[in-house]
Amino acid sequence: MVSIKRLWLSSLIFIIHISCINTSDVYVCNSPNAQRYHLNVKCRGLSNCSYKTIKTTVQKAKKEGRTLCKWER
Repeated sequence: MVSIKRLWLSSLIFIIHISCINTSDVYVCNSPNAQRYHLNVKCRGLSNCSYKTIKTTVQKAKKEGRTLCKWER
């Protein structure tokens, strides 16, 4: 019975840990004309970027005036 309780507790801790993972990371093209941020580095809209792709946060991207890519809405 103790092993079932441990398994249940371990599962609960794992689920809580997974739900707390930071999902606010986004990707932006480092072009001076880029206006969008992307949730996926392989986004169709980001594939046209000829500059470096940068990982940043949603907050920073929005602060720079960027909006979510239309392909990811």
